[in-house]
Amino acid sequence: MNSPILDHPTLSSQYFYPWPNHFEHPFFVEGNGFRLGCKYNKTNGQWPTIIHFHGNGESVADYLGEFEQRVAELGANLLLAEYRGYGMSSGEPALTAMLDDVRLIVEASGLAPEKIIFFGRSLGSLYAVHGAALYPEAAGLIVESGVADPMERILVRTEPRQVGATMAQLREEVDACFNQQKKIASFKGGVLIMHTRNDDLVSVSHAQRLHEWATGHKELLIFERGDHNNILAVNEKAYFAAMGKFLRGLTAAE
Repeated sequence: MNSPILDHPTLSSQYFYPWPNHFEHPFFVEGNGFRLGCKYNKTNGQWPTIIHFHGNGESVADYLGEFEQRVAELGANLLLAEYRGYGMSSGEPALTAMLDDVRLIVEASGLAPEKIIFFGRSLGSLYAVHGAALYPEAAGLIVESGVADPMERILVRTEPRQVGATMAQLREEVDACFNQQKKIASFKGGVLIMHTRNDDLVSVSHAQRLHEWATGHKELLIFERGDHNNILAVNEKAYFAAMGKFLRGLTAAE
């Protein structure tokens, strides 16, 4: 999938912040002319696996160590997905082109969709929700500080003329590639949505819309403390407790 408008270099430069870093034992996923430097922490072959898509200002390296350990303690494996150009990945990040990378990562994992829980934080929610739409038989979907309508976020930093489009053309491209309502409604697995009420980058209304659109078993958890960038740090105990409850519910439903 590729949109010349949404993958315009100007838009990419304002929404992606790739930088190199290295870590031990990367899980490389091969693409067409690029490869993704992911990290796969497989603790138990019987457990479900969380495929985690981070925010645009983060990288896989930010989730090594404690986050991996906490997820393992909850009884799940963790595949930290990386974006093109970030960390140990090659290539250049592009909003819609990277939608195709979701399938590449799933196929490289060798996992049955029924064993997968897609997890997306912030901009990563676009790829997690896309994964849930591609694999509606997946076990679950977790969205943290997610985006319901990317158009709202794009217009904060980019004017349509900067990407060679009119407002109507930009809207049409966003609806064609990132119809979050249609995508999340097509997913029948369990859905957990977490957000802070005082998120000053992606308003809590995005979480409320995503929750409203979800059609399966769903839960909306709005934290009263913290903001977009410290939701986990400030609410760590409740955050992982919610994830644990969600994972137990998925297991019980099998």
